Amino acid sequence: MPKNINIIIQLTVNNHPGVMSQITGLFTRRAFNLEGILCGRLESTQVSRMYLLVKRDHQVEQIVKQLEKLYDVLDVSLSESYDFMLFDQVHELIKGNSSS
Repeated sequence: MPKNINIIIQLTVNNHPGVMSQITGLFTRRAFNLEGILCGRLESTQVSRMYLLVKRDHQVEQIVKQLEKLYDVLDVSLSESYDFMLFDQVHELIKGNSSS
């Protein structure tokens, strides 16, 4: 998968049940595929950071606008210069575990 066709959407979100469902539901309603999701709680806070790997597409701008409207989304930013190695490492881990 060539890296130049992907982009990272970075979100800061409230950390409570249902937030992931709200966000993935938005992508489902727009028929826009998520290539990868990484999420973790920020230390000593009630918020989490999410990294969404998506294909660079004309819909990305609209998706960002919709994400910004969600109550539990506190911040949205795009990153084109992100190091994709972490997503590659997770992909390799998943591939390795599926062969067992």
